This record gives sequence, C-alpha cells and structure tokens, in this order.
Amino acid sequence: MILYLNGIFTGLLILANILAVKIFSVGEWAILPAAVIIYIFTYPLIDVIVEVYGKQEARRTVKAGLITQILALGFIAVAIALPAASTFQDQASFETILGGSFRVIAASLISYVISQNLDVYVFNHLKTIHGSKKLWLRNNASTMLSQLIDTTIFITIAFYGTMPLFVLGSLIATQYVFKFVAAILTTPLVYLLVHLIRSRESQK
Repeated sequence: MILYLNGIFTGLLILANILAVKIFSVGEWAILPAAVIIYIFTYPLIDVIVEVYGKQEARRTVKAGLITQILALGFIAVAIALPAASTFQDQASFETILGGSFRVIAASLISYVISQNLDVYVFNHLKTIHGSKKLWLRNNASTMLSQLIDTTIFITIAFYGTMPLFVLGSLIATQYVFKFVAAILTTPLVYLLVHLIRSRESQK
C-alpha cells in the first residue's frame, strides 16, 4: 500500500503545481490558488504514512515528492523551450499556464520541504506521546501547524515587496482559515485510510 500512497502523494503535488496558475474566490473574503484544493490532501496522506509505516518512510515520501517536483519543473522548462510547430498556435498560453516565475517556484519548493517535514516531526512526536490513541489530535495539530508555516513561507517569499504588508497578512490569514477548516474536514479520511491499510496488512 505504501507504493500507492507514494504515487498518489507525488501525483497530487504535480497536479497542484499545474493548477496553481488558476485563482478563485470564496465569496468576498478569500482569494485562493486552485492548487490549494489539491495540496490540502497531501498532509493527511503524510500523516497516514507516519501512523502506519513510521517517520522514516514518511520522510522518504517527502523527499520523493521534492525530487519529482524538480524533475517535473525541468521537463516543463524543456517542453516550453522546444520550438513550436507552425500548426501549434497556443505557445504563449502554454508558457503562461505551465511556466511559473522563478520566485514563485522557489517559494513553493522551500515551503513544501519545511512544512511537510515539520508535519512528519510533529505527528511522530505526538504519536510517541499518545501511542495509538488520539489520532485525531496528532493529525489536526500537525497539519494545522504545518499549513500555517507553509502558507506564511510561501506567500512571504513569493509576494513580499510586491504588495503592502497588510495585504500580505490578509492573504496569509484568509488562506490559512481555508486550510484550517479543510484539516478538520479531512480527519475522517485519515481514519478511513488507516483502517483500510491496517485491515489489508493484517490479512497478509
């Protein structure tokens, strides 16, 4: 099952990077990148891996995710640089959608490495304290803290100096509220995956 979890995790990361160019609004209070609706599921997956397979396996998954993202960015850059055929009329759109700025890409990778490893550390630390009990606590505590760090680092690196500080703070606050609520709502998913994996493992 760990191979499936790793595949889903890295697949979601790549898809999130592609969708990040789309911006959507939630009513009048929040403007969010479309990537957020996918990226929020990577934290529960990491938590499931720590819970069932341990800290070291989760760290390997995070490292695999980083390598996969870097490879994807490299291949995308090559694809953009390839000379467009005369019949291909959408080169500009192709570059706009797939070619992010270096600053945004750097912000994404830095925030990913720090927040995902923090999630693994906090989850594992709480698991050491509580054992198999209080899965909901370590899941939500690790995810909520990691998401706060992820959001703050990403927005600060990506947009600092391009907008007033109060706007920067507003972006961080509104995105984090969305992620905070999402962490609570995905808790049943963590329980379900842990139960399914342990049931499957016990049948072997």
